Amino acid sequence: MYLTLMTRKPDIETSEVRKRLKAAIEQSRRAAIERRGQLDLAATAYTQFLEHTAAPVVHVLANVLLAEGYSFTVFTPNGGLRMASAKSGDDYIEFALDTSRAEPFVLLRVNQARGRRVLQHERPVNARTAVDHLTEEDVLQALLEEIAPFVER
Repeated sequence: MYLTLMTRKPDIETSEVRKRLKAAIEQSRRAAIERRGQLDLAATAYTQFLEHTAAPVVHVLANVLLAEGYSFTVFTPNGGLRMASAKSGDDYIEFALDTSRAEPFVLLRVNQARGRRVLQHERPVNARTAVDHLTEEDVLQALLEEIAPFVER
């Protein structure tokens, strides 16, 4: 015995569905192009931020830490900035650009080795500030909030 399912014909016309689908696809394409443009601008602003704002502050902080007896090395790999403990390469704070949200932002990645355990976390430098509006004060404040575990031992 076979049951046949009776389906009713939708009230909306196929041509209307097609027209709306094409509009949605076109809108999605325009949004993707706009998003890529925003990401390109954010990447350029991030490079400028690293070179002119963050790197000078990190170098000064590393020198002050060295004067206080804590040896840190500053690395500037292509597109990045990292301040690592001279005692362990697994202890570091680095800058990164997070593009996963609508508004790209700069974050700090903190990595701490405790024996065999490695503690990692990320946090924005200043969540309410666009990449091109971050200041040296924002950078210093974020670094000072994260440096304590490295110098408390």
